[in-house]
Amino acid sequence: MLSRLSAIVIRVAIFCVAVPLSAHHAVTAEFDQNRPITFKGKVKAVEWANPHIYTQVEVTDAAGKVTVYRVEGAAPNSLFRQGWRPDTLKVGEEVTVTGVRAKNESSTNIGLATITTADGKKLVAPGAIRPDAAPQQETPR
Repeated sequence: MLSRLSAIVIRVAIFCVAVPLSAHHAVTAEFDQNRPITFKGKVKAVEWANPHIYTQVEVTDAAGKVTVYRVEGAAPNSLFRQGWRPDTLKVGEEVTVTGVRAKNESSTNIGLATITTADGKKLVAPGAIRPDAAPQQETPR
């Protein structure tokens, strides 16, 4: 009986460890590194939560159409070590975003992003495309 109970406990423990590990996605699963984009806009919201922060950036094109991009950033702990805090990006603040588009054409998600504030501070996701090294840029839709 004890060995059967031990086997069940071990299986449950393995399951509990394996499920969270499988939940984290590879960047290439969602984002297309061949579709870089750079745009300027205003911070609409910042979602400071694990496993990544997300910054909503509102962009108005020349025709007056508004698009809200959801920019995936680094983990909160990583940003915290870089000196960033949940209130570092202010709602309404003008920022420049360099990153890559989602593979899903209808998505406004942006990955591998660098967000640059007006004073030059950079919020950089791991593996981010650097603005000075980005290939030819695609304009926002």
